[in-house]
Amino acid sequence: MFEHRNAPLLPKPAYIARVVRCAAAGLLMILVSLVAGMAGYHAFERMDWIDAFANAAMILSGMGPLAPMQTPEGKLFAGGYALFSGLALILILGVVFAPVVHRFLHKFHLESGKEPKRP
Repeated sequence: MFEHRNAPLLPKPAYIARVVRCAAAGLLMILVSLVAGMAGYHAFERMDWIDAFANAAMILSGMGPLAPMQTPEGKLFAGGYALFSGLALILILGVVFAPVVHRFLHKFHLESGKEPKRP
C-alpha cells in the first residue's frame, strides 16, 4: 500500500486519495464499533436504542458511561467494551494517521539522501 523507501514521493493527488481511503477505513471502524456497543447495551442492559447509542459513544470516545449498569451481564459487557474501545482508539488513530506519518518519514528519508547501512 505504501511506496518503498527508494521510490519517489507519491504525487499529491494520489497522496490525498490515500488519506481519504484511510480516513474512510477509520470511520468504518468507528461505525462498526459503535453499532457493536449499541447492540451490547441494548441486549444486556435493555436500554433504548438512543440511550445505548449515547453510552456506546461515550465509552468509545473515552468519556465513560452515562448510566450506571444494573445487571451483572451489563457490567461485564461494559468492562469488555471499555477495554476494546481503548485498543480500538489506538488502532483507528494508527490507520488514519499512517499515510501522514509515512509521507513525513519518506520525505525525510529522501531529503537526507543517505542509504541505511545493511548488516
